[in-house]
Order: sequence, then structure tokens, then C-alpha cells
Amino acid sequence: MTSVPMNVPGGADRCLVMGVVNVTPDSFSDGGRWFDEDAAIQHGLDLVREGADIVDVGGESTRPGAARVSLQEELTRVLPVIRALDAEGVRVSVDTMRAEVARAAVEAGARLVNDVSGGLADPDMPRAVAATGVPYVVMHWRGHSHDMDSRAVYADVVTEVREELSKRVDLVLAEGVTEKQIVIDPGLGFAKNADHNWALLAGIPKLAALGFPLLVGASRKRFLGRLLADPDGTPRPFSRSDDATLAVTALAAHAGAWCVRVHEVGPNADAVRVAAAWKRAGANT
Repeated sequence: MTSVPMNVPGGADRCLVMGVVNVTPDSFSDGGRWFDEDAAIQHGLDLVREGADIVDVGGESTRPGAARVSLQEELTRVLPVIRALDAEGVRVSVDTMRAEVARAAVEAGARLVNDVSGGLADPDMPRAVAATGVPYVVMHWRGHSHDMDSRAVYADVVTEVREELSKRVDLVLAEGVTEKQIVIDPGLGFAKNADHNWALLAGIPKLAALGFPLLVGASRKRFLGRLLADPDGTPRPFSRSDDATLAVTALAAHAGAWCVRVHEVGPNADAVRVAAAWKRAGANT
């Protein structure tokens, strides 16, 4: 597997933990809680104290049905937070689909670009990331939030996502991004229904076999709430899906995920260490 140069302690022997800072008023699970600049900065610092290896700062919601914000608004939301966290020694990633935001964020201190569109939303993104030299998360994506649910059509979701990711990586590499920069993400919940998400989680070893580090973002997503629905069919609220997220984290880490992206960092940081110990014990048996 390609080694991503994040210089993160523990990255060689366990799954990493990426904590989420949504500097947005409308993200699906915590929209508005960290919209204030000072609150977002403090939250990022708190996540590091809880065990986050990377803090992912985003200024645009990608929840189903979300409308896009302007370029200037996204820059205004994320840059001060990234600068402040970097000044405190935090390893920051920027969650953006825009090349201009990615460039500005790296200049402000971001050390990874997390692009949920895999370069499809902004054709300039791969070249921008290539110029920075930072790691680049290429996520499987079939369209923007307003219509992605209609694109959740697969005959064999693991095979198709793997093939589409492979083709996308080839195109990104052709734009100058190097193999050592690439991280892949199956895009749970993005043009995927619950069955698709479960199949992709079970298929982590097949996805990881592409040869790139794998980021998994299952935290608080709808498929967990639906799995844990009340007897009357009411899905469990996002904020009460954290225990289920922990289970996914442990299983994903054991299956070979490079990093998990989560909202509740502390317990998930524990979970990846449990998975690593379990895996080491199995290797020595």
C-alpha cells in the first residue's frame, strides 16, 4: 500500500482518526454548532486533545439536497480556522471541491485536500493539488448533493465503485498528481443507499487492493440511523448514532482502512487502537 506522507505518529501501525469541523450552518449532523470562527477553532483543538490525528475543516455542506455556497463564502469560513489550527501545530485537512479553496487552504497551513468529488466538480483541482504536493483524497462521486440520490443505481456496487475509482485515479495521475499523494474514499452515502454502503464496508479489502490508502467516512450517516430505527420505523437521530459509528470504525480499521473520518473523536480513537491490538495479536498467533 502506498504510504501517504502525513507525518502522523502511529500511522504506520494503526488506522488514523480524522475529526470533523464543519464551519457551516447546515451540515447534516452538527450544522451551526461550529459556525462561529472561535467555536470552530476551539472545537478543532478539542478534537486533537481527544485523539484526532487530522482535523478536517470544511465550509460547504454536502448533505443530501444541500445547495452550494459561493467561493468567497467558503474561503471566509475555512481560512481563518485553518490558519489558527496550523499555528497550534494541528495537522489540518481541507474539505473542499474547489481548486481555489484548496490552494488557499494549503497556503494557510492545510496538509491534505479532501475532495468529495474526486476532481469532478472542479477540473482544475487535480492540477492545483499536484502543484502543492500534499495528499489528496479522491472520493467516489456521481454528482452534487441536490441529485445524487437518483444516481444510486448499481448492479454490483463494490465492483463498480472500485472500477470508477480506479479510472478517476488514473485521470488525476495524468494531471500530475503522484501516486504517493493519493488516498481513496468509497463515498459512503454519496449516490449510495443503505445496502450499497454496507456492501462497500464489507468490501474494504477489495477496495484497498487498488493499492492506495483508504479513508472511510461512515460517521452519523443516514444508513446507521435507519439500521437502528425505532419499532415504528423512525430512524435514530444522527446524534444517537455514535455507538454504531464506533462499531464501524473498529471493523473498518481491522479490515484495512487507513483513516476514519468521525464526529466523536475520543471513543473512535480508542476503537482504532483496539482494532490494531487485535490485528497484531492475530498476526502473532
